[in-house]
Amino acid sequence: MSDGLSQELTAPNGRKYTQPLGLFINNEWRAAKSGEKITTVNPTNEEVIASVHAAGREDIDEAVSAARTAFNGEWREVNPTQRGALLNKFAALVEEHRETLATIETWDNGKPYSDSYSGDVGEVLAVFRYYAGYADKNFGQVIDTKPSQLCYTVLEPKGVCAQIVPWNYPLGMSAWKLAPALAAGNTVILKASEQTPLSILYLANLFVEAGFPPGVVNIVNGDGKVAGVALASHTDVNKIAFTGSTATGREIMKAASSNLKDITLETGGKSPAVIFDDADLDNAVQWSHYGIMGNAGQICTATSRILVQEGIYDRFLKAFGEKIKATSIVGDPFEEKTYQGPQVSKAQYDRILSYVESGKEEGAEVYTGGKPSTVLGGKGYFIEPTIFTKVTPKMRIYREEIFGPFGVVLSFKTEEEAVKIANDTEYGLGAAVFTRDLSRAHTLAKKIESGNVWINSNQSSDVRVPFGGMKQSGIGRENGEAGIKAYLTSKSIYVNLAVKASL
Repeated sequence: MSDGLSQELTAPNGRKYTQPLGLFINNEWRAAKSGEKITTVNPTNEEVIASVHAAGREDIDEAVSAARTAFNGEWREVNPTQRGALLNKFAALVEEHRETLATIETWDNGKPYSDSYSGDVGEVLAVFRYYAGYADKNFGQVIDTKPSQLCYTVLEPKGVCAQIVPWNYPLGMSAWKLAPALAAGNTVILKASEQTPLSILYLANLFVEAGFPPGVVNIVNGDGKVAGVALASHTDVNKIAFTGSTATGREIMKAASSNLKDITLETGGKSPAVIFDDADLDNAVQWSHYGIMGNAGQICTATSRILVQEGIYDRFLKAFGEKIKATSIVGDPFEEKTYQGPQVSKAQYDRILSYVESGKEEGAEVYTGGKPSTVLGGKGYFIEPTIFTKVTPKMRIYREEIFGPFGVVLSFKTEEEAVKIANDTEYGLGAAVFTRDLSRAHTLAKKIESGNVWINSNQSSDVRVPFGGMKQSGIGRENGEAGIKAYLTSKSIYVNLAVKASL
């Protein structure tokens, strides 16, 4: 890389590495034409890590042009089996760089290092290896229409795909999008989140080392209102995939109408966990804790509305509070004992605390937490795990996605009431049901309006299983066969076999 496009850094855990800072276009590192940069901050101590180049419209145009040239040229000549081999080679390189990638993810995002190492980098490995195997297993059909006609379908890549990923799982969400798109034969421009671009930029050089041709993978940074809009509205982009807030998803959808490009949206959530009197209490407490406190509550499917049948409400609340106190250890994400690191940014930190004040003003009661944590002497964006009780469905803390270690606990009487409360939301991304009555569990799983339902567990995810939402939680599915089908289009071909014309 040329001067100014990389920096030698030493992470808080002592790991030294070279951090790319530029725009990765056509297998080259470039400076933003405008000279604009985005500063990324360590949320643990509020210190600047680095400044990365921020793409403008001209840079996006160049990235799209490089992707189009590659799609129409060299990449088209790479057969599906060879594409799978490239994905496997990339996965092997990620494994080699696992400690560095996990370090960058924790430094830039604030999640515990053990989560970054096992969960986030592990997700990249699992997803790329899965779709590497899928690359040469996408088939069309022969359809019997009439004796004088051969009719068959073929599956073809969409073309140039734009992908926008969030800050809560930078590596994991990038893998969910990159791997199926590449396995299907598309070319990609991926935009990292402004808050957490560093780990994704580090991935870029691994694509070159794996042998991907120039222009197949392009990675840019930039403000969503500039680079994101430029990608979503670009008329030479065939598909856009986005993970983020519902409000931004609506804007992406509007911009994509410029050329009616295909879209996949995974947006917000306000997921319920429904706990019945007959549930295994310890199990319900354990999973409910993970469902809202995992990843510092920064999970789109976080079960932030905990609905408990009145017969066990008091017992659950007491056990849940004890679980939080014993398990949710807030602190330095590089410390082994830490369960919850800082929130990703000052903006997110302030947002969560504003919801604490909103809850109090509307008459809800803080059961635990509800204030900043001074675990590191007041530095960093740390918030105590927070639970509110005496909450009503009209309150903002009940209805709006907060995206932090912040849950509300309500009681219900009957199964019918539980379903009504669970569905009383504009979202439909995740839901959990805890009961020993499996007939009830399966019945509720069908009645709850959600793209993902967990029975006696929470937040399960597997690359082999489709993931997505209902209502205002998104459009389309990622992962599994559905994930690669989202990057393929079916073409129908008719062959006239008759000797003479026959209409």
